[in-house]
Amino acid sequence: MPPPPAADRAARAAFLALITAQAAHSIEEYCFRLYDRLAPARMVSEALGFDRATGFAIANTALILFGLWCYAARVWAGHRSWRGFAWFWALLECANGVAHGALALAAGGYFPGLATAPLLLGIGLFLASRLVATRQR
Repeated sequence: MPPPPAADRAARAAFLALITAQAAHSIEEYCFRLYDRLAPARMVSEALGFDRATGFAIANTALILFGLWCYAARVWAGHRSWRGFAWFWALLECANGVAHGALALAAGGYFPGLATAPLLLGIGLFLASRLVATRQR
């Protein structure tokens, strides 16, 4: 398979950066115990049948592994569905970044995940811009 065009390479690199940022975000959320502060995180953490911390770690590890699979099997490989997976992650992480900002505003200060939320939003927006650019070719 020939190498992808430059715009595709930029989108693929941005996708991998987004998954890396999500890994850092998950670590921040774990360290500052998001699973004790936010009802949906608490529900997911407890649904796995472990204590909250363990359930949260397992759920976030699964999320990162899914992101890495998307990158390896779809995005990097140039599978015909790669843009759909990239759009899914770009929108998901933009929403995640905005939500953490809103949660911090509502809390009147720091909320777990706030420090890395701008990375998710910024990289997600960059990925979206690259996806638009690759579509316009």
